[in-house]
Amino acid sequence: MMKATLLRATMLAGLTCNVLGAAEAIAQTATPTLSGQKPLIVGHRGASGYRPEHTLESYKLAIEMGADFIEPDLVATKDGVLIARHEPIMSGTTDVSTRPEFASRKTTRKIDGVDTTDWFAGDFTLAEIKTLRAKQAFADRDQSHNGKYEIPTLQEIIDLAKTESTRLGRVIGIYPETKHSIFHAAIGLPLEDRLLDALKAAGWTEKSSPVIIQSFETANLKYLRGKTQVRLIQLVDADDVDKDGGIVLAAPFDKPYDFVVTGDKRSFKDLVTAEGLKEIKTYADGVAPWKPYILPGKQVLGDDGKPQDLNKDGVIDERDRVLIAPTNVVKDAHAAGLFVHSWTFRSEPKRLASNYKGDPAAEYKAFFDLGIDGLFSDFPDAAVKVRDSK
Repeated sequence: MMKATLLRATMLAGLTCNVLGAAEAIAQTATPTLSGQKPLIVGHRGASGYRPEHTLESYKLAIEMGADFIEPDLVATKDGVLIARHEPIMSGTTDVSTRPEFASRKTTRKIDGVDTTDWFAGDFTLAEIKTLRAKQAFADRDQSHNGKYEIPTLQEIIDLAKTESTRLGRVIGIYPETKHSIFHAAIGLPLEDRLLDALKAAGWTEKSSPVIIQSFETANLKYLRGKTQVRLIQLVDADDVDKDGGIVLAAPFDKPYDFVVTGDKRSFKDLVTAEGLKEIKTYADGVAPWKPYILPGKQVLGDDGKPQDLNKDGVIDERDRVLIAPTNVVKDAHAAGLFVHSWTFRSEPKRLASNYKGDPAAEYKAFFDLGIDGLFSDFPDAAVKVRDSK
């Protein structure tokens, strides 16, 4: 009973006096990366906190801010060209819904088993895609660049990375994600060989090449492993986090979609067990879990069982969660020989746990101290600043 009382007193003190205590405790046992080198900073969809995502302008800004890699999510056009969009659907990140000439293209298709009504990239030629303009996907971010920038092709992104590498005298890598591989194969536009052809033309075929390919599915990564030596990484998703900081799984974010197709009963949680990580090592070089798999946070419940509004702003969000003990995912992944990258790091205070006091630098430091090998950030300048100060 005395231990429990002391523990509660310590937690309350952390809330009222020094909410950085949990992060400081992590810092006291800081862990090195797998290679011993500084973590990689990946410009998530470019510098998407500042510019419309997946545009050359967003990628350029990420590079200027010091990002080591830029991340193009890849989908295919009707004529088989790989372009950068977060999803095959386009209304959330382009002006397609305002274009009367494309009104009839709105349709319903299944993505990972879910009926989705939107405008799909695979129904547009590249020439048509190039008439669209990008927009900021987050309503609470700067909208002043909407309507200005084109949707880039993978080749344009490769060219940008090479040009900027030469200009800056440092290697800029690309970190492509094959989006919804099974969906693209089903509509006759498989992504993998198109991606490999582009990488081969760029001279990027080795483990040392400035490329890491990522996917939430497993079957396509296994296929790629048999065709290329470039680094591969398994993404690990979830639907939500419960009040106690536990991972919540719900379709379609409960398992790789190829598991659904093949009847595999395992979930994303199974992939980050010690055994699951060892299996990932048989076909990939790294694992990229969502942040709460590594360092979760829980809500503080009142006597009525409802979450407390810790900052008294009338809204329950990440600012009302308190960090709990980190998991063993990083340690187990490193033991299996896998590097660990995590996502997505964002600077807005409402997306930061209470321990960080609205300071994104505190979150970066906590994860770096846990030994992660890299991270995806919408605000790569903030990530680089903390990484380079270590």
